[in-house]
Amino acid sequence: MPATATPRSLIPVGVRLEGIVPDIERTILEPIIAEIEELKQARNAVVLAHNYMTPDIFHGVADLRGDSLQLARLAAQTDADVIVMAGVHFMAETAKILSPDKTVLIPDARAGCSLAESITPADIAVLRAQYPDAPVVTYVNTSAAVKAASDITVTSSNALAVVESLDADRVIFTPDRFLGAWVAGQTTKQIVLWEGACEVHERFTGAELAALRQGHPGLKIIAHPECPGDVLAEADYVGSTSGMSNWLRDEQPAKVAMVTECSMADNVAELAPATEFIRPCNMCPHMKRITVHNIRTALENLEVEVHVEADVAAGARAALEAMLAVG
Repeated sequence: MPATATPRSLIPVGVRLEGIVPDIERTILEPIIAEIEELKQARNAVVLAHNYMTPDIFHGVADLRGDSLQLARLAAQTDADVIVMAGVHFMAETAKILSPDKTVLIPDARAGCSLAESITPADIAVLRAQYPDAPVVTYVNTSAAVKAASDITVTSSNALAVVESLDADRVIFTPDRFLGAWVAGQTTKQIVLWEGACEVHERFTGAELAALRQGHPGLKIIAHPECPGDVLAEADYVGSTSGMSNWLRDEQPAKVAMVTECSMADNVAELAPATEFIRPCNMCPHMKRITVHNIRTALENLEVEVHVEADVAAGARAALEAMLAVG
Protein backbone atom coordinates (compact mmCIF):
# COMPACT_ATOMS: atom_id res chain seq x y z
CA MET A 1 0.00 0.00 0.00
CA PRO A 2 1.36 3.46 -0.75
CA ALA A 3 2.58 4.92 2.53
CA THR A 4 0.23 7.48 3.95
CA ALA A 5 0.76 10.20 6.53
CA THR A 6 -2.93 10.63 7.40
CA PRO A 7 -2.93 11.16 11.18
CA ARG A 8 -4.92 8.44 12.88
CA SER A 9 -5.68 10.98 15.61
CA LEU A 10 -8.12 12.61 13.19
CA ILE A 11 -10.26 9.46 13.29
CA PRO A 12 -12.04 8.92 16.62
CA VAL A 13 -10.71 5.91 18.50
CA GLY A 14 -14.18 4.45 18.77
CA VAL A 15 -14.68 4.17 15.01
CA ARG A 16 -11.20 3.22 13.77
CA LEU A 17 -11.83 -0.50 13.86
CA GLU A 18 -15.51 -0.54 12.88
CA GLY A 19 -16.07 -3.30 10.35
CA ILE A 20 -12.43 -4.36 10.66
CA VAL A 21 -12.38 -6.41 13.86
CA PRO A 22 -15.29 -8.02 15.75
CA ASP A 23 -17.16 -5.69 18.10
CA ILE A 24 -16.19 -7.67 21.20
CA GLU A 25 -12.53 -7.31 20.24
CA ARG A 26 -13.02 -3.59 19.64
CA THR A 27 -14.22 -3.07 23.20
CA ILE A 28 -10.93 -4.54 24.46
CA LEU A 29 -8.73 -2.70 21.99
CA GLU A 30 -10.19 0.80 22.15
CA PRO A 31 -8.91 1.69 25.66
CA ILE A 32 -5.41 0.48 24.69
CA ILE A 33 -5.50 2.52 21.48
CA ALA A 34 -6.61 5.56 23.47
CA GLU A 35 -3.64 5.12 25.83
CA ILE A 36 -1.29 4.84 22.86
CA GLU A 37 -2.67 8.09 21.42
CA GLU A 38 -2.03 9.87 24.73
CA LEU A 39 1.50 8.49 24.87
CA LYS A 40 2.20 9.52 21.27
CA GLN A 41 1.23 13.09 22.10
CA ALA A 42 3.31 13.10 25.29
CA ARG A 43 6.37 11.67 23.51
CA ASN A 44 5.88 13.53 20.21
CA ALA A 45 5.94 10.10 18.58
CA VAL A 46 4.74 8.48 15.38
CA VAL A 47 3.96 4.81 14.83
CA LEU A 48 5.07 3.27 11.54
CA ALA A 49 3.19 0.13 10.49
CA HIS A 50 4.30 -2.21 7.74
CA ASN A 51 1.64 -3.72 5.49
CA TYR A 52 2.04 -7.06 7.29
CA MET A 53 0.92 -5.78 10.69
CA THR A 54 -2.35 -7.02 12.14
CA PRO A 55 -5.39 -4.79 11.41
CA ASP A 56 -5.66 -3.50 14.99
CA ILE A 57 -2.20 -1.94 14.58
CA PHE A 58 -2.50 -1.01 10.92
CA HIS A 59 -5.88 0.70 11.26
CA GLY A 60 -5.90 1.41 14.98
CA VAL A 61 -2.63 3.14 15.89
CA ALA A 62 -0.46 3.65 12.80
CA ASP A 63 0.37 7.17 11.65
CA LEU A 64 2.35 6.02 8.60
CA ARG A 65 1.54 2.80 6.75
CA GLY A 66 3.23 1.08 3.83
CA ASP A 67 6.49 -0.52 2.70
CA SER A 68 9.53 -0.40 4.97
CA LEU A 69 11.61 2.03 2.90
CA GLN A 70 8.64 4.29 2.23
CA LEU A 71 7.92 4.39 5.95
CA ALA A 72 11.50 5.27 6.87
CA ARG A 73 11.64 8.06 4.30
CA LEU A 74 8.31 9.55 5.40
CA ALA A 75 9.23 9.31 9.07
CA ALA A 76 12.39 11.31 8.37
CA GLN A 77 10.18 14.12 7.06
CA THR A 78 8.09 14.37 10.21
CA ASP A 79 8.86 16.57 13.21
CA ALA A 80 8.47 13.60 15.56
CA ASP A 81 11.10 13.00 18.24
CA VAL A 82 10.27 9.31 18.57
CA ILE A 83 9.61 6.69 15.89
CA VAL A 84 8.00 3.37 16.83
CA MET A 85 8.55 0.73 14.14
CA ALA A 86 5.71 -1.77 13.97
CA GLY A 87 7.67 -4.09 11.73
CA VAL A 88 10.90 -6.06 12.00
CA HIS A 89 14.38 -5.11 13.13
CA PHE A 90 15.98 -4.28 9.79
CA MET A 91 13.13 -1.83 9.15
CA ALA A 92 13.84 -0.08 12.43
CA GLU A 93 17.52 0.12 11.46
CA THR A 94 16.61 1.76 8.16
CA ALA A 95 14.44 4.28 9.98
CA LYS A 96 17.37 5.07 12.29
CA ILE A 97 19.77 5.44 9.35
CA LEU A 98 17.47 7.98 7.71
CA SER A 99 16.57 9.69 11.02
CA PRO A 100 19.82 9.57 13.03
CA ASP A 101 18.70 12.31 15.44
CA LYS A 102 15.39 10.66 16.30
CA THR A 103 14.79 7.97 18.92
CA VAL A 104 13.78 4.80 17.07
CA LEU A 105 12.04 2.03 19.00
CA ILE A 106 11.06 -1.51 18.13
CA PRO A 107 8.49 -2.96 20.53
CA ASP A 108 10.05 -6.45 20.49
CA ALA A 109 13.76 -6.82 19.75
CA ARG A 110 13.16 -10.45 18.74
CA ALA A 111 11.21 -9.35 15.65
CA GLY A 112 13.76 -10.50 13.10
CA CYS A 113 13.62 -11.70 9.50
CA SER A 114 14.68 -15.02 8.00
CA LEU A 115 15.75 -13.29 4.79
CA ALA A 116 17.83 -10.61 6.53
CA GLU A 117 19.45 -13.24 8.72
CA SER A 118 20.45 -15.38 5.72
CA ILE A 119 23.48 -13.23 4.86
CA THR A 120 26.29 -11.41 6.68
CA PRO A 121 29.00 -8.91 5.68
CA ALA A 122 31.46 -11.83 5.73
CA ASP A 123 29.36 -13.56 3.08
CA ILE A 124 29.49 -10.40 0.97
CA ALA A 125 33.29 -10.40 1.28
CA VAL A 126 33.46 -13.99 0.01
CA LEU A 127 31.28 -13.12 -2.98
CA ARG A 128 33.44 -10.11 -3.81
CA ALA A 129 36.55 -12.28 -3.75
CA GLN A 130 34.92 -14.76 -6.14
CA TYR A 131 33.58 -12.08 -8.50
CA PRO A 132 35.85 -9.04 -8.04
CA ASP A 133 34.43 -7.10 -11.01
CA ALA A 134 30.78 -7.55 -10.06
CA PRO A 135 28.96 -4.86 -8.05
CA VAL A 136 26.97 -6.07 -5.05
CA VAL A 137 23.26 -5.37 -5.27
CA THR A 138 21.42 -5.94 -2.00
CA TYR A 139 17.73 -6.05 -1.23
CA VAL A 140 16.61 -3.57 1.43
CA ASN A 141 15.33 -6.51 3.49
CA THR A 142 18.76 -6.85 5.09
CA SER A 143 20.67 -5.62 8.12
CA ALA A 144 22.38 -2.25 8.13
CA ALA A 145 25.75 -4.02 8.22
CA VAL A 146 24.97 -5.95 5.03
CA LYS A 147 23.75 -2.78 3.30
CA ALA A 148 26.98 -1.08 4.31
CA ALA A 149 29.01 -3.91 2.74
CA SER A 150 27.12 -3.52 -0.56
CA ASP A 151 27.37 -1.09 -3.47
CA ILE A 152 23.68 -0.39 -3.91
CA THR A 153 20.34 -1.48 -2.51
CA VAL A 154 17.10 -2.33 -4.28
CA THR A 155 13.45 -2.72 -3.42
CA SER A 156 11.17 -5.33 -4.94
CA SER A 157 9.65 -2.60 -7.14
CA ASN A 158 12.89 -1.14 -8.54
CA ALA A 159 15.24 -4.15 -8.55
CA LEU A 160 15.23 -4.59 -12.32
CA ALA A 161 15.73 -0.88 -13.00
CA VAL A 162 18.66 -0.69 -10.59
CA VAL A 163 20.36 -3.78 -12.04
CA GLU A 164 19.89 -2.42 -15.56
CA SER A 165 21.42 0.92 -14.52
CA LEU A 166 24.74 -0.63 -13.49
CA ASP A 167 27.72 -0.49 -15.83
CA ALA A 168 28.55 -4.16 -15.43
CA ASP A 169 27.76 -7.34 -17.35
CA ARG A 170 27.61 -9.36 -14.14
CA VAL A 171 26.17 -8.40 -10.78
CA ILE A 172 25.95 -10.11 -7.41
CA PHE A 173 22.36 -10.10 -6.14
CA THR A 174 21.69 -10.75 -2.45
CA PRO A 175 20.06 -12.21 -0.50
CA ASP A 176 16.71 -13.30 -1.99
CA ARG A 177 17.22 -15.97 -4.63
CA PHE A 178 13.65 -15.77 -5.90
CA LEU A 179 13.63 -11.99 -6.35
CA GLY A 180 17.06 -12.30 -7.97
CA ALA A 181 15.87 -15.03 -10.33
CA TRP A 182 12.83 -12.92 -11.25
CA VAL A 183 15.20 -10.06 -12.18
CA ALA A 184 17.52 -12.45 -14.03
CA GLY A 185 14.63 -13.53 -16.24
CA GLN A 186 14.18 -9.94 -17.43
CA THR A 187 17.77 -8.81 -18.04
CA THR A 188 20.68 -9.83 -20.23
CA LYS A 189 23.10 -9.34 -17.35
CA GLN A 190 24.53 -12.36 -15.56
CA ILE A 191 23.09 -12.52 -12.05
CA VAL A 192 25.05 -14.24 -9.30
CA LEU A 193 22.49 -15.34 -6.72
CA TRP A 194 22.71 -15.88 -2.98
CA GLU A 195 20.58 -18.68 -1.56
CA GLY A 196 18.45 -16.62 0.84
CA ALA A 197 14.67 -16.66 1.00
CA CYS A 198 11.72 -15.35 2.99
CA GLU A 199 10.19 -18.12 5.08
CA VAL A 200 6.72 -16.76 4.35
CA HIS A 201 6.93 -16.45 0.57
CA GLU A 202 9.00 -19.54 -0.16
CA ARG A 203 6.24 -21.82 1.20
CA PHE A 204 3.76 -20.94 -1.56
CA THR A 205 3.64 -23.28 -4.57
CA GLY A 206 2.39 -23.03 -8.12
CA ALA A 207 0.32 -26.19 -7.62
CA GLU A 208 -1.43 -24.57 -4.66
CA LEU A 209 -2.39 -21.57 -6.78
CA ALA A 210 -3.51 -23.72 -9.71
CA ALA A 211 -5.84 -25.54 -7.33
CA LEU A 212 -7.21 -22.21 -6.12
CA ARG A 213 -8.01 -21.22 -9.70
CA GLN A 214 -9.89 -24.47 -10.27
CA GLY A 215 -11.95 -23.92 -7.16
CA HIS A 216 -12.64 -20.23 -7.82
CA PRO A 217 -13.48 -19.45 -11.47
CA GLY A 218 -12.47 -15.93 -12.47
CA LEU A 219 -9.89 -15.67 -9.68
CA LYS A 220 -7.05 -13.18 -10.18
CA ILE A 221 -3.75 -13.99 -8.49
CA ILE A 222 -1.23 -11.32 -7.52
CA ALA A 223 2.09 -12.35 -6.05
CA HIS A 224 5.17 -10.86 -4.45
CA PRO A 225 8.46 -11.51 -6.33
CA GLU A 226 9.94 -13.11 -3.20
CA CYS A 227 7.85 -16.17 -4.15
CA PRO A 228 9.25 -19.17 -6.09
CA GLY A 229 9.26 -19.08 -9.87
CA ASP A 230 6.36 -21.52 -10.32
CA VAL A 231 4.22 -19.22 -8.18
CA LEU A 232 5.15 -16.15 -10.22
CA ALA A 233 4.41 -18.04 -13.44
CA GLU A 234 0.90 -18.73 -12.16
CA ALA A 235 0.24 -15.11 -11.17
CA ASP A 236 -1.71 -12.50 -13.14
CA TYR A 237 0.41 -9.74 -11.61
CA VAL A 238 3.78 -9.75 -9.84
CA GLY A 239 4.87 -6.79 -7.77
CA SER A 240 5.86 -5.28 -4.46
CA THR A 241 3.37 -4.77 -1.67
CA SER A 242 2.79 -1.22 -2.92
CA GLY A 243 2.43 -2.47 -6.47
CA MET A 244 -0.06 -5.12 -5.38
CA SER A 245 -2.10 -2.53 -3.52
CA ASN A 246 -2.12 -0.18 -6.50
CA TRP A 247 -3.14 -3.02 -8.82
CA LEU A 248 -5.99 -3.96 -6.51
CA ARG A 249 -7.20 -0.37 -6.28
CA ASP A 250 -7.06 0.12 -10.06
CA GLU A 251 -8.38 -3.26 -11.24
CA GLN A 252 -11.11 -3.92 -8.63
CA PRO A 253 -11.26 -7.66 -9.44
CA ALA A 254 -14.29 -9.74 -8.51
CA LYS A 255 -12.05 -12.30 -6.77
CA VAL A 256 -8.39 -12.05 -5.84
CA ALA A 257 -5.74 -14.06 -4.03
CA MET A 258 -2.84 -12.00 -2.65
CA VAL A 259 0.16 -14.27 -2.45
CA THR A 260 2.10 -12.64 0.35
CA GLU A 261 1.88 -12.40 4.15
CA CYS A 262 -1.76 -12.95 4.97
CA SER A 263 -2.43 -9.88 7.13
CA MET A 264 -1.98 -7.71 4.07
CA ALA A 265 -5.30 -8.83 2.61
CA ASP A 266 -7.07 -7.63 5.78
CA ASN A 267 -5.31 -4.29 5.59
CA VAL A 268 -5.98 -3.48 1.93
CA ALA A 269 -9.53 -4.81 1.67
CA GLU A 270 -10.81 -1.24 2.01
CA LEU A 271 -9.24 -0.44 -1.39
CA ALA A 272 -11.62 -2.86 -3.14
CA PRO A 273 -14.77 -3.20 -1.03
CA ALA A 274 -16.62 -5.29 -3.63
CA THR A 275 -13.75 -7.73 -4.12
CA GLU A 276 -13.90 -11.22 -2.63
CA PHE A 277 -10.54 -12.13 -1.09
CA ILE A 278 -9.51 -15.78 -1.39
CA ARG A 279 -6.83 -16.08 1.27
CA PRO A 280 -3.92 -18.47 0.91
CA CYS A 281 -2.36 -17.67 4.25
CA ASN A 282 1.27 -17.85 5.27
CA MET A 283 1.89 -15.77 8.39
CA CYS A 284 5.17 -14.13 9.41
CA PRO A 285 5.93 -15.11 13.01
CA HIS A 286 8.37 -12.22 13.36
CA MET A 287 5.89 -9.54 12.34
CA LYS A 288 3.36 -11.02 14.72
CA ARG A 289 5.67 -10.34 17.67
CA ILE A 290 4.53 -6.72 17.43
CA THR A 291 1.25 -6.05 19.26
CA VAL A 292 -0.72 -3.05 20.45
CA HIS A 293 0.30 -4.06 23.97
CA ASN A 294 4.05 -3.88 23.35
CA ILE A 295 3.64 -0.72 21.27
CA ARG A 296 2.08 0.83 24.37
CA THR A 297 4.95 -0.49 26.51
CA ALA A 298 7.53 0.83 24.06
CA LEU A 299 6.06 4.32 24.32
CA GLU A 300 5.76 4.13 28.09
CA ASN A 301 9.36 3.03 28.66
CA LEU A 302 11.04 4.29 25.46
CA GLU A 303 12.31 0.82 24.67
CA VAL A 304 13.69 -1.11 22.89
CA GLU A 305 15.82 1.63 21.33
CA VAL A 306 17.56 0.81 18.05
CA HIS A 307 21.14 1.97 17.48
CA VAL A 308 23.31 1.76 14.36
CA GLU A 309 27.04 2.46 14.60
CA ALA A 310 28.06 5.62 12.77
CA ASP A 311 30.36 3.94 10.23
CA VAL A 312 27.78 1.25 9.46
CA ALA A 313 25.04 3.86 9.12
CA ALA A 314 27.20 5.90 6.73
CA GLY A 315 27.89 2.88 4.53
CA ALA A 316 24.27 1.77 4.51
CA ARG A 317 23.10 5.31 3.76
CA ALA A 318 25.47 5.45 0.79
CA ALA A 319 24.02 2.22 -0.63
CA LEU A 320 20.47 3.53 -0.15
CA GLU A 321 21.32 6.88 -1.73
CA ALA A 322 22.90 5.13 -4.70
CA MET A 323 19.58 3.39 -5.27
CA LEU A 324 17.56 6.57 -4.89
CA ALA A 325 19.80 8.30 -7.43
CA VAL A 326 18.66 5.77 -10.05
CA GLY A 327 15.14 7.13 -9.72
